[in-house]
Amino acid sequence: MSIWRSAVSVLLVVWAASTAWAQPERAPMPPVIEAPQDTAYPGGVIVLQIDATDTTRGIFRGRERIPLANDEPITLLYPQWLPGNHAPRGPINLFAGIEVFANGERVAWRRDPVNVYAFHVDPPAGARELEVTFQFLSPTQTSQGRVVMTPNMLNLQWNAMLLYPAGHFATQIRFRPSVTLPAEWTFASALDGAQTEGQTTEFAETDLETLVDSPMFAGRYARVEQLDRSGQSRVTLNIFAERPDQLDATDEQIRLHRNLIAQADRLFGARHFDHYDLLFALGDRLSGIGLEHHRSSENKVSGGYFTEWSNSVDDHDLLPHEYTHSWIGKYRRPNDLYTPGYDVPMRGELLWAYEGSDQYWGQVLTARSGLFTRQQGLDYLASVAATYQYRVGREWRSVTDTGNDPIIAARRPTPWVSYSRSEDYYSEGLLIWLDADTLIRQRTGGRRSLDDFARRFYGVPAESGSRQVNTFEFGDIVENLNAVMPYDWATFLRERFEAFNTQPPLDGIERGGYRLVYTEERSAYQRAAESYGKSANFAYSIGLGFGEGNTVTTVQWDSPAFNAGVTTGTQILAVNGENYSADVMRRAITAAKHTTAPIEMIVRNGDSYRTVELDYHDGLRYPHLERIPGHTDLLSRILAPR
Repeated sequence: MSIWRSAVSVLLVVWAASTAWAQPERAPMPPVIEAPQDTAYPGGVIVLQIDATDTTRGIFRGRERIPLANDEPITLLYPQWLPGNHAPRGPINLFAGIEVFANGERVAWRRDPVNVYAFHVDPPAGARELEVTFQFLSPTQTSQGRVVMTPNMLNLQWNAMLLYPAGHFATQIRFRPSVTLPAEWTFASALDGAQTEGQTTEFAETDLETLVDSPMFAGRYARVEQLDRSGQSRVTLNIFAERPDQLDATDEQIRLHRNLIAQADRLFGARHFDHYDLLFALGDRLSGIGLEHHRSSENKVSGGYFTEWSNSVDDHDLLPHEYTHSWIGKYRRPNDLYTPGYDVPMRGELLWAYEGSDQYWGQVLTARSGLFTRQQGLDYLASVAATYQYRVGREWRSVTDTGNDPIIAARRPTPWVSYSRSEDYYSEGLLIWLDADTLIRQRTGGRRSLDDFARRFYGVPAESGSRQVNTFEFGDIVENLNAVMPYDWATFLRERFEAFNTQPPLDGIERGGYRLVYTEERSAYQRAAESYGKSANFAYSIGLGFGEGNTVTTVQWDSPAFNAGVTTGTQILAVNGENYSADVMRRAITAAKHTTAPIEMIVRNGDSYRTVELDYHDGLRYPHLERIPGHTDLLSRILAPR
C-alpha cells in the first residue's frame, strides 16, 4: 500500500510540474505602424472632396484620391490625437462606409487590430492611385456626440473627414481640399486660395497640419464684420445663426469686439498670422464649441448672445479666450503638445502654461475690451476664487496632474467634481497667474507686470504672417519671468502647480487689494449667468447646483447635501412642502436661519423617493470681492484698458 501511495505521489508531482510550466498560446502583437518621419510623402498631392449638402440627415460624403509612389502596401491613418483637445478624440465611430478602389477595382482594407485608427491596404500591381470614399455621420442629437450639421448651418472639421498615409510628419503631406455646400450658403475658413464655382469651393494646396488647423463654418444666415486691418494682416468676425434675427448685433456690440483686437495687439505687440477668422455660430441646434487654431477659432454659443446681451455675459469671454490662443498655445506651445502627427500621443504636463495662462489673459482682455465691465470682471474672479476655495480635491491631487484629465475623463461629467477635480489647470491656473502678476506689480512698484512677460514670451517678433510654431518648456517660462523680475520662479510655479495639499490660491486677489467674502445676495453677474443658463447655484450653502429644471448637476463634497446622501442626477421635487423652484429653495435656505428645523426636501432617484433633511442654518452664500482698506487696487489696474 505504501508503494502504491508513493507511485501516486510521484505521478501527481509530475503532473503538477507539467501543468505549472505549460503556458497557453498567445497571439503575437502585429507589426508596429511606421512612426512619422520628417520626409515628404512621395506619392504627391492628395485630393480631398467633401459634399456637405445633405443637411436634412446630417451626412457628409467624402472622396479622396491618394497618389502612390509604388504599389507597395500602405497604411492610412484617421487623425486621433487632436490639437486643442489634448487627447485622442478623433471621432472615428462616426467615420463610415469606407471603400477603397484602385485600377478601377475595389480593394480590400484591414483595420489594424491594435490601433483602430489605422487601415492597411495592399494596392494591386501597377496601381498609382487609391480612391477612397466614405461618409461622416454627424450626430443628430447630443447623446450621440457633437452635432456638427443642422438644416441651417454646419461646422466642417477636416480632420474628421480624411485619411492620410502613415510615416510622415503632418507638415510633409500635401492636400488639395474642396467642399460642396447647399445652394445660397456662405462659408468662412482660414484656408487660402478659395475659388468658388456653383456650389463647390476649391482651396489652394496646403499641408495636412494647416488643413486640420483650418476648419470651416457655413450656413444659410450669416453676417461678416471686419474687426481690424493692420498692414497685411486682417481679423474678421464671421457670424452664422440658426435664425436671421440672432444676427442683430448693435454697432456698440461690434465696437467692443473691435476693442478686443486692439487690446490684444497692445498686450502682445506682434501678430503671428497674416489673417485671422473668428468663426462664430449662434443657436441651439449646433453643439457648442470653443476650439483654438492659429488663424481662426471655432466658437458656438446660444442664440441670444447679441439679442440678450445683458444676460449673455457668461459667454462674453469665449471669443477673447480663443483669439488669445493664437499666441498662447498655437504660436507658443509646450513641446510635449506639439507632435509630428496625429497618431503620436500628446502630454499635458504644461497645460497650466497653455490653457491656464490663456484663461488668465482671455479674462483680462474680456475686461480690457469692454466685453466685461470692470464690475463683471471682479464678479467673475469672485466666482472662480470661491470654486477653488471649496475645491477639496487639492488635498490629494495637483493642478499639473489635472492636465491628464482630457485623456482620463474625456470631459465626461463626474459625480464629485469638487473632490476628483476636472481640468483645473484652466481656472486654478488663472488664479496662480494672477498671483504672479500682482507679485510682480507689488515688488516693482508698478513698473513691471505680467504684461511684460506676455509681450516677451508670447509676442516674440517673427516674420510677418509666420505660422511657425515656437515651442517651449518649463525652463523657458522661468527664464522669461526672471527677465521681467528676478525671483525664485521655479519654486513659485512648482509649489502652486505640482504640489498637492495646497492652500486655495487667493494670494493674487488679496495682493490685488480685495478679499473673498460671501453674502446672501447674488451679484448682477451671477444673476445674469443663472438666468441665461437656466441654472441655480447653492454650492456654498447647502452644497447643490442645478441645471435647467429640478435635477441636481453638482454636489459639493462634504456639504450638508453630500452628508445627507444627495447625489448628482437626483431630482428635488419639493422643498418644505412646496414644488421645487430656485426661488423656493432660496426662501427655504433664508427661513432656516431663524429656526432649528431642518430644510426638508422630497427627492427622487429613478423610481425611488425619499425625504431628505438638511440641518443647515447659515443662510445663502454667494461670493463677492470686497476691497481691503489701505491696499492698492491692483485688480482694477489689471482689468483697465490699455
